[in-house]
This record gives sequence, structure tokens and C-alpha cells, in this order.
Amino acid sequence: MSASTSADQILLGMSRAEKARLLQVLVQDLGEAFPGIDSAPDVCGGEPCIVRTRIPVWLLERARRLGTSEAKLLHIYPTLRAEDLVNAWAYVRAHSDEIERQIQENESD
Repeated sequence: MSASTSADQILLGMSRAEKARLLQVLVQDLGEAFPGIDSAPDVCGGEPCIVRTRIPVWLLERARRLGTSEAKLLHIYPTLRAEDLVNAWAYVRAHSDEIERQIQENESD
């Protein structure tokens, strides 16, 4: 029996209240997840980057603040996709203090 089939059976046996509680736990657990953004200690010093690349989110945000269009960013970084920028901007909105600090730290180097 697959994990998916087992999960389906468990969910079917749960009450609405139990399902609601499970949903709360899942939302809380995934609340800090940003698809397409990853932080790893051995990549870019642990700064959040676009997956599949080593492009830090702070770098994209700094370029945007300087007036670089999304089209230009996609041209400059051919490995980027439009959805990567959507994910990056969502990350920036949720972690503005962190991104601001990273911009300041990297600009002072």
C-alpha cells in the first residue's frame, strides 16, 4: 500500500474537526516555505537563492530597486524563469528586513 493510499484512508476516517486541526498544522508548517527559493549553508553563504541557480534573492531585489525590469533580469540571467521572479518578490515581501540587511552587507563589501 502506498503512502498516498494510506493517507487517503486515514483522512477518510477523520472527523471534520480533526481534519481542520491537521490543516492548521500543515499551514503553520508550510507558512515559511517559499517554492523556488532555497537557503543552504554551502551555497552563497546560506543566503536565500533561486533554486537551480546561485542567484541570491537580495541581488534580484537590489536590481529591481535600481530600475531593472523583469524582462531585463530574465535576459541577463537566462536560467531564470518568470515564476522565479514571482517567488523572489513574494520572499522579499515576507522577509523585507532580512533582504534589506543582506543588501546592506553585500553593498558594503
